[in-house]
Amino acid sequence: MEKVYELAIVGAGPAGIAAAIEGYMQGIKDIVLLEKDENHNSTIRKYYKDNKRVDVEWKGQKVELDGNIYFIDGTKETTLDFFDEILKQHAIELQTHVEVTGIEKENDYFNIYMAGKSIKAKYVVVTIGRMGKPNKPDYKIPPAIRKKVNYTTDECSSGEKILVVGGGDSAVEYAVDLSENNDVSICYRRETFRRANPTNQQNIANAIMHNEVRPILGVNVDGLEATEDGRINVLFNEIEPEVYDRVIYAIGGTTPSAFLASSGIKEEDGKPVHDENYETNVKGLFVAGDITQESGGSIALGLNHGYAIANYLNSKK
Repeated sequence: MEKVYELAIVGAGPAGIAAAIEGYMQGIKDIVLLEKDENHNSTIRKYYKDNKRVDVEWKGQKVELDGNIYFIDGTKETTLDFFDEILKQHAIELQTHVEVTGIEKENDYFNIYMAGKSIKAKYVVVTIGRMGKPNKPDYKIPPAIRKKVNYTTDECSSGEKILVVGGGDSAVEYAVDLSENNDVSICYRRETFRRANPTNQQNIANAIMHNEVRPILGVNVDGLEATEDGRINVLFNEIEPEVYDRVIYAIGGTTPSAFLASSGIKEEDGKPVHDENYETNVKGLFVAGDITQESGGSIALGLNHGYAIANYLNSKK
C-alpha cells in the first residue's frame, strides 16, 4: 500500500512550520513539510538583509499569539535559529528541493504532485508566500539589461548608480543599506512612504535629509531601455529619463493564482477563499500565512493560522 500522510504542508515558512508543530502537538504524527528551496523560511533567507529586525508586531499589526510556539522579537539570524530549533525538537519530516506543481483530491485523500514523484495525504495546508513570487513591472525588460534589473540586492556591488523602485519596507531598507557604498535614488508612485513601518520611515527620512538617498516621489516608471554602453535608461512618466547602472524592483509579491486554480481553490479579490478555520472550498484543503492577506502578514499571524488549523483537525478526529 502506498503511504498516506495524515497531513502534508506545502511551504516551510512560519505558517507551514506552525501547522506542522501544532499538528504534532495535537497528536497528528504522520506529517510531511514540503519546501521547494534548500531550507525552511526561504523568503526570510532571500529577502531579509543580514541582522534585519524581525518583530512580532509587523507593520504595527498587534497580534496575540494563540498557540504553543513562543516567538519573540529578534533578527533574521535569531529567527532562523529559532525555527531550526523547534523543528529539531519535533518529529517533523522536512523534504526540501521539492516544488509542488499541483494538488488533486481523490476520494478521501489528496494526490500532491511534484517533479518526478507524488505523495498522498488526508489533509493539505498550502502556505506559499507572496514574496516567493515577486511582482514584476508590466513592461518588458530588454534582454541586454536583464542581469542589471533585480528584485533583491544580491547582485549589487559598490560604486554603482542604483534606482530602487517601490515604497514599502523592502524598498526603503534596500535604498538605505545600498546608500552606504552607492549613489542611490528611490522612486515611488506616492508622495510618502506610509506603507513602511515607523522605523523604516524614520530611516529613509534621515537618509533623504542627509542627501544619502535621492527621493523621486509621486512619479511612475514607464519603461526601461538599454543604452549603447549597457546601462539602463529609465523612462519616467512625469520627469525626464535618467541613466542608472542597476534597477531594483521591490514592489511586493503576488498570490500564485495559477497554482491555486489548478488545485481547485477559488479566489476573490486576489486572495484564496476560506472559512474561519482556513479551509478552502475544497474540503480538507487549507491555506495559511500571508497568502491569505491582501499585502502580506506577520509571522505571528502565520503562527496563529497554523495553530487554528491544527485545532480544527484535532476536533475532527
